[in-house]
Amino acid sequence: MIKKYPYYLNFFAVILILLVFATSCKKDNTPGPSTTTVANVTNYANMGLYEYGDGTNRRIFVNITAVGTTSGVSYPSVFDTGSTGMTIDATGLVPASMITANGFSFTGDSTVVNGITITNQTFVVTYGGVGNETKEYGNLAYATVKAGDNNGNVVTPRIPMLLYYKVVDVTSGKTLTAHSNDVFGVASGTSFVTSKLASPLSYFSLPTGVTNGFKLALLDNTKFTTTVLTYVPGLLTIGLTPNDLNSSGFIMHPLTYYTQGGYSPDINGTINYNGTTVAATILLDTGTPSTSILENPNATANVTTLGANSTVGITTPQGFNFNYTVSSNYNLTTVEKTSYSQDIRTIFSIDFFISNEYLMDYTNHRIGLKNN
Repeated sequence: MIKKYPYYLNFFAVILILLVFATSCKKDNTPGPSTTTVANVTNYANMGLYEYGDGTNRRIFVNITAVGTTSGVSYPSVFDTGSTGMTIDATGLVPASMITANGFSFTGDSTVVNGITITNQTFVVTYGGVGNETKEYGNLAYATVKAGDNNGNVVTPRIPMLLYYKVVDVTSGKTLTAHSNDVFGVASGTSFVTSKLASPLSYFSLPTGVTNGFKLALLDNTKFTTTVLTYVPGLLTIGLTPNDLNSSGFIMHPLTYYTQGGYSPDINGTINYNGTTVAATILLDTGTPSTSILENPNATANVTTLGANSTVGITTPQGFNFNYTVSSNYNLTTVEKTSYSQDIRTIFSIDFFISNEYLMDYTNHRIGLKNN
C-alpha cells in the first residue's frame, strides 16, 4: 500500500541508491548468508488468502479472526507488501465506551482489555499518494493475533500493532467506516512512525533450519471477483527452507538499511516505458490495488497516463527482467514527475503479482523474484 514518507528521507535515499546502483552493474551470483541445512526441512505454515476485485481495483486479504481474547470475529485485512506493521480498528475488539473521536478513554501508561494491552503511545499512519491519502489515528498495542480462519490459520505470539480509533479520508475530511482500512503490512524493516512496529509475519519462533520470511505464490487472476471475497488456498507460505532460498529459481535482491525504517523493501533497477529509460527505486506493492506509478524526475507533466498497448519493462542488476503491456483492465500505469509526487519510488501494483512469485527473507534482508 502506498505509504507517504518524509521528503528528506527520499532525498537521502536518492544519494544512497545512486551509489549502490553504480557498484551493482553486473549480475550477482554470490550466495546469500549461509542457511543451516537440515534434512527434511519444511516450511512453518502454508495458508490461503482472499482475493477480491472491483473493476480495475484488486486486493488480497488475510482474514483476522481473533485478537487477544476476542475471537469469532472476521476482519479482512489488506495483505500489504508495501508497508510494515499491522493496523486494525478497535471497534469490536474493545468496549465501545472506550473509543472516542479523540482517542481511547483510559488512565495511566497502559491498560489491558480483552487480552489487548493498549499503551498511551499515540501515532498517525498515513497511506496513499498525492490527493489520495488516508490517515489512521491510534495507539501502540500488543496482543496475540489469529490470522486466517477455518480454511487455514496461524496464531502469532504477542505482537505490536497500531490499534486505531479513527480513520479519515484526507481529501474529503470524512471519517471512514470501522475496519475499512485494516492493514497487514508484511514489508521488511520497521514502520516509519515507530520502530516498534514490524511485519506480523516476522515474530514467529521457527524450527531449526527454517529462515524467517515468507513466499507469495502467483495470484489467481480468475479469482478476482466483484461480488465476494474468494478464498485461494496455498498463496502464502510462512518460513523459508534452504530449497526456497537456494534452489527454487528466485533471483535475490539485497535490501538497503536506513537509520529510520531499517531495511527498506525497495530494490534498485531500471524501468523503461515507450522508449524512455529511467534508473529507479522500485517498490512491489500488493497494497496498491490498480495503477502502477513510474517515477521520472524529468517527466514533462506532473501525471501522465500511459495508453492501452503501452509497454513497460523492469530490469534489475541481479538479472530479473519483467515486461508487460498496458490494457484497459490490467497493468494500468501512470508516470509521475518526482517533484510533484515528492516520492522517488516507482511503485508496481498488485497486477505484478499475477505474473511473478515473491519472496521476503527477513533474516538475510533480501527480496526474491521469479517469473512465471
